[in-house]
Amino acid sequence: MAAGAAAGVAVERLTVGRGVRRQARVALDAAGPYGSLRGREGTTRAEDGTALHFEVDELPAEGKRRRTLRRPAATGVTVVFCHGYCLGQDSWHFQRAALRGVARAVYWDQRSHGRSDRGLGQADGEPVTIDLLGRDLKAVLDAAAPEGPLVLVGHSMGGMTIMALAEQFPELVRDRVLGVLLAGTSSGGLDQVTYGLPAAGITAVRRVLPGVLRALGSQVELVERGRRATADLFAGMIKRYSFGSRDVDPGVARFAERLIEATPIDVVAEFYPAFQVHDKTAALRHFERVPVTVVAGDKDMITPPAHGEAIAAALPGADLLVLENTGHLLMLERPETVTGALLDLMARAGVLPAATTVGSHGSSAQPGR
Repeated sequence: MAAGAAAGVAVERLTVGRGVRRQARVALDAAGPYGSLRGREGTTRAEDGTALHFEVDELPAEGKRRRTLRRPAATGVTVVFCHGYCLGQDSWHFQRAALRGVARAVYWDQRSHGRSDRGLGQADGEPVTIDLLGRDLKAVLDAAAPEGPLVLVGHSMGGMTIMALAEQFPELVRDRVLGVLLAGTSSGGLDQVTYGLPAAGITAVRRVLPGVLRALGSQVELVERGRRATADLFAGMIKRYSFGSRDVDPGVARFAERLIEATPIDVVAEFYPAFQVHDKTAALRHFERVPVTVVAGDKDMITPPAHGEAIAAALPGADLLVLENTGHLLMLERPETVTGALLDLMARAGVLPAATTVGSHGSSAQPGR
C-alpha cells in the first residue's frame, strides 16, 4: 500500500523541506478545531472488564432550547455513533457539531481505541471478533441509553459492530431501533478487497500480512519510532486511502492523520484478522422493518462501493447514497452530505420533521475551491 503513496510524497520532498512540513503539521494541529467537542463523560465495563469510554451530548432543557435555538429537536430519541477501525469518537466531529441541540447523542470509543482502555481479553490472548464489539456496544447502550428509541450510526468497523449487535440482540432492534445509517462499511467479503493493488500483488499481501502484523505488534516501540521517522510517507498513505478528492482541507487531512497515528501498531495487528472473516449478511434481516440509509464513497479502497450496494440489495427498502470523488472517511470528506443523509433518515424514522436543516457545520474542501 505504501508504494502508491510514495510517488506523490517523493515529489513533495523535492519541493518542500522536511522542516517546513514539520512546522506545517504543528501549525495545523494548533489551529484546527477538529476533535475539540466534548460531552458528559461516562465509563462502562465490557464483559471482560475493559473500560469503555463514552460521552453524551444532552438536549438542553425545553425552555432554554426555545430561547437559544429555532430548529426542531428530536426529543425522546438517542442517536448512537460507532466509529471505525483506527479512529475514535472524534471522527464524528462535523456530525456532532451539527446535531448539538437537535438530538440527544452518544459517542463512544471502541475497545483499544480513543479514550477506552486496551482490551483486557486481548492482553490474555483472546482474539478480537466483530461479535465481541457488538457486545461492547450493548454494554454502552445499557449505560448511556438504557431505555427509549434509538438511531444507530456506524462507519466502517462501527457499521459492522451495529450488525453484530443486531445479530446477538435482535429484540433490542425490534423494540427500540427506529433507524440505521451505515457509512463506508461492509457486511462481508473483505478478504476479497484489493486495496487498489494489482490482483497478483494483493494475493501475496494477503498471504504475508497477518504474520507481518503480528511481528510488528511484538515490537511496538520500534515500530512507533519508525512511524514517526517516516511521518511524511505515513501522511501520504493516509490521504490516499482516506479521501477520494484532491481538495480536502489540509486541516481535515491532518486531523485524520492524528486519529489514525494514535492507534498503536499492536492494536492494528489485533483487529485486522477479524475483518478477514467478517460476515454479517444474515444479520441485515433484523433491519428490514426500520428505515436504513447506506452511504458509500465511489473511490473508497477500504470498503469499496460494491459493499454498500450489497447491503442495500439485501435491504430493498434502504436508501443508497454513493458519493462521487469520495474515499473511506466520507463523514470527514463530505460532512454536510453525510449529516444531511442522517437528518433525512431521522425524518423517515419520524423523529424529526421533514426537511430539517442545521445550517453549515464545516466543509472539508480547501478554502476558495
